[in-house]
Parts: sequence; structure tokens; C-alpha cells
Amino acid sequence: MRFSFTSTALRTAFLLPLMTILLASCAVGPNFHMPPVASPDAFRYAPSAASTNSLADLPWWSVFKDQTLQHLIQTALTNNYDLRIAISRVEQARYLQRQAQSVFLPQVGYVGEADRGKNVVLGLPSPTIGTLNSYFGAFDVLWEIDLWGRIRRLNEAARAGLLASREAQRGIRLTLLSEVAAAYIQSLELDERLEIAQRTAESFERTFKLFDVQHENGFASKLELSRASGALHSVSATIPDLRRKIAIKENELNVLLGQNPGALPREKTLLKQDSSFEIPTGLPSMLLQRRPDIREAEQELRVANAEIGVTVGDFFPRIGLTALYGGVSTELSALTSGGANAWSLAATTTGPIFQGGRLMARYHQAVAARDEANLTYQQTALNAFREVADALVSRQQLEAARREQAEAVDAYRAAVEVSNDRYRAGKASYYEVLEAQQQLFPAENALSQIEASQRLVMVQFYKALGGGWKLKDPDWAGPSS
Repeated sequence: MRFSFTSTALRTAFLLPLMTILLASCAVGPNFHMPPVASPDAFRYAPSAASTNSLADLPWWSVFKDQTLQHLIQTALTNNYDLRIAISRVEQARYLQRQAQSVFLPQVGYVGEADRGKNVVLGLPSPTIGTLNSYFGAFDVLWEIDLWGRIRRLNEAARAGLLASREAQRGIRLTLLSEVAAAYIQSLELDERLEIAQRTAESFERTFKLFDVQHENGFASKLELSRASGALHSVSATIPDLRRKIAIKENELNVLLGQNPGALPREKTLLKQDSSFEIPTGLPSMLLQRRPDIREAEQELRVANAEIGVTVGDFFPRIGLTALYGGVSTELSALTSGGANAWSLAATTTGPIFQGGRLMARYHQAVAARDEANLTYQQTALNAFREVADALVSRQQLEAARREQAEAVDAYRAAVEVSNDRYRAGKASYYEVLEAQQQLFPAENALSQIEASQRLVMVQFYKALGGGWKLKDPDWAGPSS
């Protein structure tokens, strides 16, 4: 068998596939480009000789080396409701992407109808045919050809939305373990302050009893007794308030763990560990790659950028292919036997002519949304730089404050010892001992708060760097996983 083609047929056969390929190779709307971010060359208070191993590269169990704290973090990463909600959102985004991908393929459906009427066939008027039954059954196929890339932009937006939800999940994980660690450290600080208050109250009680005996025997004045009583009750009043704060902090921890309020175990090993940590190199440049909130903002920007292409695609005609195969008959037996087959093939083109400015308004709305997402990305990066800078200055200045406060505590302790020696030697009244004790109590409290703040800075710094950014989803559960 021989076939012959005219030159027009040859040109058509060649140009039609070529035009389809060319049109399919591009998509309407702007392509995504990373926005510029003015990152600092270096941070203030960053040491000149920094470690080559980034704190952000370490898994969280290598940073928080308290066994009890690690167990609490593992529990939170399993049971916390915010994290479980984020996981559900990832699942929603995954199926939204699958919905977007399905538009690439032909959509196949079926239809069936049975009808009985007079001068009507399948719901359409047909005079002079009398009363009869009518049956219709068919499969239909609809396929939109994505010439302009509208569907591709829809799929691009859905894929970026999925990635954004994953980054949001990672961000919630990092925030969660940071909150658990911070609440745990604050609980340890409150425990330590409670011990200081109880120890100081016992000391003041001994002083008060001594003054009381001396006052009864006429060796101490009413002023000394009153001052001793006031000091005792002032310190004693802090004890129930500290217990209240401890219970509230435990309740906060339990909510993070996804469980009812109650007491929680704690160990003091974390307070004995060295609170210093090394600063990694290349902070400004690497921060954009590590922080999950920055990467989430980037994906949200991709979504907004792709949505512009979707709105642009609405200006162009939608070209599709439709097909139908089935049967229509007034007799059900003819329909099922194939004696009343019906089929059709068609190409459809639909497009807007006048929409009252609706399409243009949608386009400008999408452009404005993209501009907002762009600004959000830049603001997120700027906030990240600020958080790292805050952690660096806090790290340095808190260490200086700790040294000075530790000197003050040592001096006040020495003053208490000297005043006791002077009192026992009869060179001073016990009023001098009381005054020295009153100065020691707030100094010890201040030192405890500064040391806790140093450990909180490590938590903040780990979070600010996007700690654990190399961990895969299953690895977050901890080393036992």
C-alpha cells in the first residue's frame, strides 16, 4: 500500500508537532528567581577564630546532654499537638499536589440515564412520538491540553506548597525542642533559687531565734529583733512563690509533652556542664540554607510566583479534547446489546472575551501577593540575622556578668564568715552578721539567674542557626530511632 502527501500536508504534519513542543516548553508567567538578601559580612561579637564545625550541624542530643531532658524532648517530638497538626498539614499539602498533578491526565467519567415521558426523549422535547421510555449510558473523556503552561504553574504552586509545609514542620520541631529545653533549664533555675531561699531562711531563722533569746535576756534591742524577724519573713515569703512558679513551669512542660499537668523529673547534671559553646564560621551565608523558617518563606514565595502564571493562563483560550462512547435507545435491551451505539470526538476551545475586569484584578492581586511574599522572605532573613546577633552579644556579655557576679557572691560569703568570726570574738554585734546575710541572698539569686540565662542562650543560638538542619524526618526522634 502506498501513501502520498501534498506539500501542505507535509508542512502541517511537521509544524503542528513542532508548535506543540515549542508551546509546551514554556509556561506563561514569570519564572522564579531568588530575591536578593543583604546579609551582613560578619556579626558583631563573633570571635575571630571560630570553630569549623557548626553548632547547627549537630543533632539535638549532642547539644543537650542531660538524659532526663533528652527523654522529655523525645516525648514532645512524639506527642506534641502542634507538631502533630503540622504533620497533618503536610499530608494535606501532599494530596493537594496529587490533585494538581491529576489535571495533566485525561479525566474519564461515566453517565447513565433512564427516562419515561410523552413527546420527550432524554429530557429533550420531541413532538409526535407519544409516550415511551428512553435510556442512555456512556463513558466520557475530557483532556485539557496545557499549551500555555497554566496547569504546570498550578502544579508548581502545589509542589512548592508541599515543600513549604515540610519546612514548617521542621520549624515546629526545632521550636518545640527549644521550648522544652528552655522550660527545663528555667525549672532547674527555679529549683536552685528555691534551695537558696530555703537555706537562707534557715540561716535567718537561727539568727532570729538567737536575737529573740538575747532580747528576752536584755542583751539585744527591739530593733535588732525586728530586723531579724523582717529578714526571715521576707525570705520565707519567696518560697511559696517559687513553688508556684515551679508548678506553672512544670504545667508548661507537660503541655509541650502533650500530657496532663503534673510533676516532672529533673536532674542537676545540666547545671554542672560547661555552658560555653563554639561559634561556627560562615554564619551569614549559611543561615539562609539552614533556617527552616527562611526556607519555608522561600517556598511560599515560589507559590505566589507560580500563582501569577496561573492568572496569566486564564487570559488564554483553553483547548481540550472530548470523547464520548456509549449508547442511546428507547429499549433497554438494545442499549445493552450494543445495537444503539453512540460516539463522538470533539476539540473544544473556550476563552474569555469580557469579564468586567475580573481577570485583570486577579492578576494584579497575584502580583501583589508575590510582592508580599518577597518582603516576607526578606524580613524573615533579617529577623534570623538579628536573632543570631542577639545570641552572640548575650553570650559574650552574660559571661562577663557571670564573672563579676561570681566575684560578688564570693565576697558576700566571705563577709558572712568574717562577720560570724567577729561576732564570736565579741568584736561585733549579730546585727552585722544579719546585714551580711541579707546582702548574700540576692547576690546568689542573681548569679543563679545569670547562669541559667547562659544556658538559655545556647538554646536560643541553636534555634537561631536552624539546628539539626541535616537531620531527616525519622532522625528527629533521637539516637534510639
